[in-house]
Amino acid sequence: MTLANAFRRASVMVGALSLLVLVSCRGNTRAQSGDKARPPEPPTVDVVTVVAQPLSVTLSLPGELTPFQTVALYSRVTGFVKTIAVDRGSRVRAGQQLATLEAPELGAQKSEAQSRLQAAEAQLTATRAKADASASTYEKLKAASATPGVVAGNDVVLAQKAAESDQGQITAAQQNVEAGRQALSSVSDMEGYLRITAPFAGVVTERNVHPGALVGPASGSGAAMPIVRIADSDRLRLVVPVPEAYTAGVTNGAGLTFTVAAYPGQTFTGTVSRISRSVDVATRTMAVELDVNNADGRLAPGTFCQVRWLVHRTAPSLLVPSGSVASTSGRTFVIRVRDGRTEWVDVKTGLTSGPLIEVFGDLQPGDEIAVRGTDELKAGVSVHAKTAKPA
Repeated sequence: MTLANAFRRASVMVGALSLLVLVSCRGNTRAQSGDKARPPEPPTVDVVTVVAQPLSVTLSLPGELTPFQTVALYSRVTGFVKTIAVDRGSRVRAGQQLATLEAPELGAQKSEAQSRLQAAEAQLTATRAKADASASTYEKLKAASATPGVVAGNDVVLAQKAAESDQGQITAAQQNVEAGRQALSSVSDMEGYLRITAPFAGVVTERNVHPGALVGPASGSGAAMPIVRIADSDRLRLVVPVPEAYTAGVTNGAGLTFTVAAYPGQTFTGTVSRISRSVDVATRTMAVELDVNNADGRLAPGTFCQVRWLVHRTAPSLLVPSGSVASTSGRTFVIRVRDGRTEWVDVKTGLTSGPLIEVFGDLQPGDEIAVRGTDELKAGVSVHAKTAKPA
């Protein structure tokens, strides 16, 4: 083969290859143009339905045990402690004498009151004697006046007035005697105040004085602290501040259980006995009191408790999976899928029941919402809804 023929064959082969490359490029370009013209498939979103069912959950609320009744005992009169027979932790009976005071000035006051009473009684006796004499004189003059000319009529009138005046003095003297008796009784009562007794059975939780200490009324001198403080701990009050959202359905007589840190693993019971029926504007809670039997003395007043509080809704609640609720700055919502498009629905959350959470908003039972709530899935996006399998 000559050099010219070889060159000619090579040129033909290069031309054929160029044509094949050109055809291939045109084919690829047409394929890419076809891909751009086809719309993308909408994303698939797993959805669940909103359910409506009665809600009954148990919450753990803090509470505090307090004595059923407690009192700080002060002296009603100013005096000095002579003896005190109890101390912190002592059990006392109702009416038991706890301390004895002494106030020497009360003895002088009692003697003075007795002297005034005796003087009033003597004055009453003298007044009665005078009244009897006046009455006798009047009766005699009146009888003598029946004979004309024996007694002047004016003398009879004067005798009558004198008798009536003496009767009035008797009344005044009787009132003085009664006042003297009241004054003596008052001083005697004050002497009784020198004995400090227990108003009810309980335990002495605080003792602040010793013999020789000056004590007195709560508003007087020597009353910086009470003599003793007594608490009735055989029955306790369990005070539970219940948030206002959970106060519906609270009834007297309901039994609840609670735990205390001093007895791990053990539960105690109480009965709802008093409901304040008023929400504290500062804490937005309502005080509820339970009566707790503590005859064995195991529970101590002042102990903090965890109360198992039962919450019952009066109507069915709307529930969704907890993961379906999304939150952004200032907004809480779920993503509803309706007619193949997404919607953000603002909600407020309530109680949690297992994997579900209570929601309040523009939702209806049976609405389809995204299983996973996220602000990455914008509102108004076309999606393909796929029912998720129950967990």
